[in-house]
Amino acid sequence: MVSHANKQLEKMTDRYLLIRDKQEPLALNVIDDYQAGEIRSVKNLSGGECFIISLSLALGLSKMSSKKVRIDSLFLDEGFGTLDENALDVALDALSSLHEENKLIGVISHISALKNRISTQISVSPQNSGRSGIVGPGCASRLINALD
Repeated sequence: MVSHANKQLEKMTDRYLLIRDKQEPLALNVIDDYQAGEIRSVKNLSGGECFIISLSLALGLSKMSSKKVRIDSLFLDEGFGTLDENALDVALDALSSLHEENKLIGVISHISALKNRISTQISVSPQNSGRSGIVGPGCASRLINALD
């Protein structure tokens, strides 16, 4: 899985390489090439760095499992609020490349910067009585219960 994650990570940035921890084989570290190859624990990554590493692991896992099962969809729920502008660009470029491979990418977010960069959107807005309205391509104009 680490190998698959590193292939995905390489597409996003030249900064990091994931490695297994020598003392704890189930733990991960990163080699940080922007810090002279320093080995860092993933526990010490910033929010944006952690997001990029987590995304590479998710993509690597989906690539690994797709050898037996075809995975054509990926939904990301938040995490974008921790990204600076550069990390956001890296993440969106990675997701865009997946979209070009005919993958369906869903992003669930309230971040304004994403609204300007994602062309197809479905908006959910609270109404009354615990219901929400949905608007967007492929959505019938109707109210949905929050508990449905």
